[in-house]
Amino acid sequence: MKVKPIAEVIAYLTPIADEVGVEIVDASWNLREKSLSFFIDAPSGVDLNLCETFHRAIDGPLDELDPTFGEPYTLNCSSVGLDRPFKTERDYLRHVGEKVEIHLYAPLEGSKYHEGVLLGLEEGCACVEMAGGEKRFPLDKISKACLFIEI
Repeated sequence: MKVKPIAEVIAYLTPIADEVGVEIVDASWNLREKSLSFFIDAPSGVDLNLCETFHRAIDGPLDELDPTFGEPYTLNCSSVGLDRPFKTERDYLRHVGEKVEIHLYAPLEGSKYHEGVLLGLEEGCACVEMAGGEKRFPLDKISKACLFIEI
């Protein structure tokens, strides 16, 4: 199946997402299943009703854009989830003051896993308050950063 680039589809739908009050955090094609999936977030959180509202808002515009050049596809809209990895600086800044998990590619002080309160970003590093004091983790050394979920 031939499809338009996901970046083009996101750019086309971003003004609609803004009107609905959501942010398109990620989107992807699954060519084997012939589906297009959007993962959204909103300041007040995402529930089933908001997913449905966004789905309805983009359905017509997607028909106009014709991202599959006339081929049928399934459209999915979902919350990004609480444990989604931070992908952009905006993701980090959105969670300043919250407890986070930091996973590194290589050990730092004997461990690839660290947790603490995110203080912010500074000079390409995530600044985290930990039991031993403030630590700085270069973003390019982080394999995954996400909210710490207490069970």
